[in-house]
Amino acid sequence: MRTGQQTLDRYESIPKRDFKTSLIRLLETEYKVLGSRRVLMMLADDVEQLHQEYYPSQNRLGFGDVVWQTTKDDGQRPNYGKKTEDYAVQTVILPLIRKEDIERRIYFKKGDRNSNYRHREARDIELMVRLLKSAKAQGALLSGAELSVLMNRSLTTIGKYLKAYFEKTGEVLPMKGYVMDQGSNPSHKGIIISLYERAISPADIVLKTGHTQDAVDRYIKTYDQVLALVRKKHDAISISQITGRTLNTSRQYLRLVKDFHPELKVDTGEPQPVKSKAVERKKHKKY
Repeated sequence: MRTGQQTLDRYESIPKRDFKTSLIRLLETEYKVLGSRRVLMMLADDVEQLHQEYYPSQNRLGFGDVVWQTTKDDGQRPNYGKKTEDYAVQTVILPLIRKEDIERRIYFKKGDRNSNYRHREARDIELMVRLLKSAKAQGALLSGAELSVLMNRSLTTIGKYLKAYFEKTGEVLPMKGYVMDQGSNPSHKGIIISLYERAISPADIVLKTGHTQDAVDRYIKTYDQVLALVRKKHDAISISQITGRTLNTSRQYLRLVKDFHPELKVDTGEPQPVKSKAVERKKHKKY
């Protein structure tokens, strides 16, 4: 006759056949990780949590959804030398395809022109906005490169779509480069200065762009400095020395001054591309 304790032990073994217990056994037997059982359980808990984050339940996925790991929007700022993998990661579920997207690709419906049809660029911009806003709502930030992969469009095309959307709506989309103040090109500076040149207040620029007040004030202050120095006939090198900015950064601001104040005839001091002899010969032949 079995005792109550023996019966209880049989039941206790059932919940131990789970992912966590199997992981601990794997670490102990295959990887020879020996030590405190409590430490191994904590490690297993962390691995299990990571698995749930990176591989969410299929019940959460809708039609056309895709699971994507990207940069977490936790207020972090880029540091030179900091690697991509050093930033916190957020797993998001992105609405890549919606039934309406398929509908809008159908040019004719039942023999008649489909009123919901959208041309490729309009469809793409709509998708781009949807992806960026969905990621932001889930606490994450997509980069231009990620949009390029998800949408199967070149980085140049993504940049063109972002510019077109901004020019049409005046809204700055929450892309990683803008929010985290990243990027080798001055697009985020350009957007802030564009709004500033439209006489929009710095406080409203903060609301529109998602940048901090300090960042917005810094861009505007540097731009005003460069603009004043251009009016005093300073060149790129002297502007760099006076403002304490790098020559490359100074030229970025000079390009902005050139765009918004063409009457000043700004010289950015950038070397002109050298034309090949073949191009020159071809040019002379035309005349």
